[in-house]
Amino acid sequence: MSPERTDRGGTDRAGRDADSYVAAADRQLAETYEPPMSLESYVETILEEPHLAAGASTYLLDAIEAAGTRTVVEEGEERERYRFFDDPHNDGEHAILGNTDVLNGLVEDLRTIAARRGKAEKIIWLAGPTATGKSELKRCLINGLRAYSRTEEGRRYTVEWNASGADSTGSGLTYGDVPESDEEDWLESPVQTHPLAAFPREVRADLVADLNDRLGDHPDVTVETDLDPFSREAYEYLEEQYRRDGVDGLFSAVTDPRHLRVKNYVVDVGQGIGVLHAEDEGTPKERLVGSWMGGMLRELNSRGRKNPQAFSYDGVLSQGNGVLTVVEDAAQHADLLRKLLNVPDERSVKLDRGIEMDVDTQLLIISNPDLEAQLDQHAERGGSDPLKALKRRLDKHRFAYLTTLSLEAELLHRELTGETAVWTAGTYDELAERIREPVHVEVREAEGTTAVELAPHTIEGAALYDVVSRLSKTDLPDALDLVDKALLFDQGYLEEGNERVDADEFDFEDHAGDGERGIPVTFTRDVIADLLYADRERHHPDLDVESVLMPRDVLAAMAEGLSEAPVFGESEVETFEERVNQVRTHISTRQEADVLGAMLKEKRVERETVAEYVEAVYAWATDGRVENDRGEEVPPDPLTMRVFEVEHLGRFDESHYDGDEPGEAVRAFRNDKIVTAINRHAWESRDEGFAVEEFDPESIPVIESILGSHDWEAVRRTFEDFDPHQWADPPAGTETERVKERTIDVLVGDYGYSPASAELTSRYVLEEVAHRWD
Repeated sequence: MSPERTDRGGTDRAGRDADSYVAAADRQLAETYEPPMSLESYVETILEEPHLAAGASTYLLDAIEAAGTRTVVEEGEERERYRFFDDPHNDGEHAILGNTDVLNGLVEDLRTIAARRGKAEKIIWLAGPTATGKSELKRCLINGLRAYSRTEEGRRYTVEWNASGADSTGSGLTYGDVPESDEEDWLESPVQTHPLAAFPREVRADLVADLNDRLGDHPDVTVETDLDPFSREAYEYLEEQYRRDGVDGLFSAVTDPRHLRVKNYVVDVGQGIGVLHAEDEGTPKERLVGSWMGGMLRELNSRGRKNPQAFSYDGVLSQGNGVLTVVEDAAQHADLLRKLLNVPDERSVKLDRGIEMDVDTQLLIISNPDLEAQLDQHAERGGSDPLKALKRRLDKHRFAYLTTLSLEAELLHRELTGETAVWTAGTYDELAERIREPVHVEVREAEGTTAVELAPHTIEGAALYDVVSRLSKTDLPDALDLVDKALLFDQGYLEEGNERVDADEFDFEDHAGDGERGIPVTFTRDVIADLLYADRERHHPDLDVESVLMPRDVLAAMAEGLSEAPVFGESEVETFEERVNQVRTHISTRQEADVLGAMLKEKRVERETVAEYVEAVYAWATDGRVENDRGEEVPPDPLTMRVFEVEHLGRFDESHYDGDEPGEAVRAFRNDKIVTAINRHAWESRDEGFAVEEFDPESIPVIESILGSHDWEAVRRTFEDFDPHQWADPPAGTETERVKERTIDVLVGDYGYSPASAELTSRYVLEEVAHRWD
């Protein structure tokens, strides 16, 4: 089922040699980097493409919007989702599954910040339980920004300096050692300073205003940062040398291409993206901006104070200047958060007394619930809460556990197989096939590698149990159970008998409580991983049934493992254990439907037969005519309609007819279930014209049900000598043996089972049927 993989350029990898890979790398780098340009050439470039001068928040917004959107269904509702969060540039390696509303809220905040309509002082806070995708979002952002910065529309620029030749000493600008060649004289701004920061403020303001006049609907460009301390040192050194020489056009001399070049860079961790990890240590200043290098301080002096050339610039704000700053596992750096308060407002931090560094970055912190507990420790003190100012600056976006079955199944699939392509489907039926499909996992043991099959519906069952454990019962209507709620959230509707009920007919109180707690995917993944190596006490003379994991194996192991897992409290264990039976029942029903469909495949009604019946009923109700095999217009045949209703629909028997004429119940059924549906469709398509011959009979619920489902009474009528008690080992020459052989063949050929999983599944289903057969 997995799509065939190609390289990132979309070319088949088969048959490529070493030279082709080297050539591909050359092409990629050639497309990524531009030759350094003069400051004047850069200004000409951004006057043509003003968005290339965007500030940090706007650049992040541009990167997200450039990938476009797609429509998804989550919690039973259609939503527009930004493809950026599917990690499209990297084959979905770090795609964020679900939480689309949260991600959309994040984008709306960025849009507000970029438009200068408020929230500029806010620090974006991603909160929520473990294993909900928060850290994956960090990786997705890094991947996406790196890829975007390699494109022409995503170019990111900074400056580099060369002070050699400005005086007779030849010492020039340095990081501490004298360069050995001319090219080594060029030193890049260590914090990705914006090229326009080189202009005096008044001139820069006029230039930025000119850019914004050219932007149209794009958020305005804002460049409020001056040169970083390192670049300022270079600028002032050059300015002093040329001023002493009495040079006219001082700014032109300082920014001459011999001294200042604008270059594009690839956004990455350490260059436009700063990431502070939980294990990172140091003083607050070291973690924020960097530290002084003692050995270099002895060599570098600057007007009686520390020289910024002797600073490391390896703190999170220094590395993230220009694009994004991420504080991961923020509870471990709670002491640092207060020191970040003024950064969004003042856009400045201090290296030392008298040495400030302007910062343009989007601040984002990630935490589990432990940070919330720390922030609320003084909440009872009200206005005197010492953390109140910090809490006011945090703009929280709460990630939750997935409550959409197909997304949880996709996540489990990723965890077990390593496949990263994001699932897309034109219809829910296509998606349902992905959910139920078998998964094969290679297991390496001392004897060699073994393939273990997770039988059809196994991933589905595990994912459904995860989702059901996360759903709230408080807003559950009496007619539904938690499995019904999970299916509503996934497919957007429920089928009740012959009726389809849409999700918007239920009020789930804005999903309060859904996804706040439950079984994390990591627990389920680990349970399945352990089962891959476990011995299974089942045998078959011909089939490798020991290498098959069944849905009931996984559900039993999950339920049994709850009490031993330290992540769950006693009340959670009790709640989750109670819910497993609902999932078992649903998955058993799904397996039973597979077996029934396989057994009765030859008895399935052809679509042409169904269409002829629907057309005949409409003609019967409207005194119309139908076309027979000879092309003649004739009245509908009452015998044909009666046979279809008795044998295929199974809703009526001979007592409901007077000969071939329908009784009252049949007449009501035809009018209410068939004709009403056709009339509704005719009304909806009235502007396009309507012909009953073009009507899709599957749009009628009662008709749709017979095209793919049957019941055990149909089996009893079809196979009079069939005995489910004999299924495990049917006697030779019996009808049961013949039915089983055909059923196994269809399960393997049409439903994706292996012979071993088809044997186990059919045996399990028929054992249950045998109990009620007599």
